[in-house]
Amino acid sequence: MDYLKEAMEIVKAQATTRPMTVTEMLSMAQELAAGMKAMAEGMIDTAVAAGAEASAPACDPAKSIKENSITCCECGKVFKLLSKKHLASHGLTKEEYKAKYGIKKTSGLSAKKLARDRKNKMQEMKLWERRGKNAGKKAAVAPAKPKKAASAKA
Repeated sequence: MDYLKEAMEIVKAQATTRPMTVTEMLSMAQELAAGMKAMAEGMIDTAVAAGAEASAPACDPAKSIKENSITCCECGKVFKLLSKKHLASHGLTKEEYKAKYGIKKTSGLSAKKLARDRKNKMQEMKLWERRGKNAGKKAAVAPAKPKKAASAKA
């Protein structure tokens, strides 16, 4: 029973740092309690336990990209955008991360809502129309001649 209490403290601390569902909390507490009990009884070698944990992804890659967040499958942290800097902390590039976890090459590494909002904002700005108008104006104006330096006369 002491293992369960200790596991609940660990889960409680984890839940304060990232959003967790009730089922995630319960399964994490059960796994921790069982693991602590097995380690105390000498059934699991700590090196084997660490190796098994490192090879398993921190989340299901298919469910990592959600409406309001994206979960890093390497460490389990939740973000709105999985940045190049964060992936570099794991020694990965965007392409390597996608290949490792089976994410489509064309998929973005951001929350669905963030991607949708950015797309809508770009459509509102219509930069492609401004660029076309400015291109015509630039062609009509003659290029300015460079001014001669005053020191050249002396």
